[in-house]
Amino acid sequence: MKKWLSAIIISMLLITLAACGQEDDKANEGTKETKTTEVLKIGAIPDQNAADLQKGMDAVAKHLNEKTGFKVEFVPTVDYAALVTAFQRGEIHLAWFGGLTSVQARNLVPDAESIVQRPRDAEFKSVFITQEGSGINSLEDLKGNSLTFGSESSTSGHLMPRYFLSEAGIDANTDLDGKPNFSGSHDTTYKLVESGAFKAGALNISVWEAAVKEAKVDTSKVKVFYTTPPYYDYNWTINSNVEEVFGKGVKGKVKDALLSMTGEQTEIADLFQTDKFVETKNENYKKIEQVAKELEIIK
Repeated sequence: MKKWLSAIIISMLLITLAACGQEDDKANEGTKETKTTEVLKIGAIPDQNAADLQKGMDAVAKHLNEKTGFKVEFVPTVDYAALVTAFQRGEIHLAWFGGLTSVQARNLVPDAESIVQRPRDAEFKSVFITQEGSGINSLEDLKGNSLTFGSESSTSGHLMPRYFLSEAGIDANTDLDGKPNFSGSHDTTYKLVESGAFKAGALNISVWEAAVKEAKVDTSKVKVFYTTPPYYDYNWTINSNVEEVFGKGVKGKVKDALLSMTGEQTEIADLFQTDKFVETKNENYKKIEQVAKELEIIK
């Protein structure tokens, strides 16, 4: 009798242990398939007011979360180079780059793709500004005067303005009043010119237009004296590691989510100065790479 009872108890214990093992296996399988703990990290070049950038990019993160189902987080960076480095390390999965930084990032991460831009980024422009009454009315007039660019890694605040200066016969290193300054951001550039710290500055046309619209700059003191020809610029670039981290098809999901944004999402529209995004591709930024090599900004 005792042997019979012992056999029954042992059998029941074995069945219970087997069932628990199967439940653990199912739980582990679910974790492998969904990777719900992974966070899609997005970044943006810090080319304007940090508070405005945070507000707009948090809205982008929320939109991407709603459309893709992934947890999405905006990660601020201290400067342009820091964002490129974080992208290279795989710490940033999706970045809002300028044309130059997108080229730099894709050179470091060859399989990364520039996927989406604003319509205006296919024909982007920079503006040169000066104080009213400065006597500066053309690029040639900049000879002997002080000038501030934005960030050294900025396409619209440095690379292309320097290129158009050279096309006008102005060497920014030798023809100005001292070496050119680098303000670090477009909004700082127009404030430096407005204050009289520099006679002229070069910056992103969309930041300038937003500053004028929102009365952030005193147009009785500062004016645009030259607008550059168009060129390709800003874009969303996605890292090559996203499908490994989040699963196959995530590139398409992210791209579709970005393309679904509308002007009704005011925090996004205000930051990007657009009511929609359109597709782009790596090849569109060949001219940027060529100019950067000509000016020895990249090797």
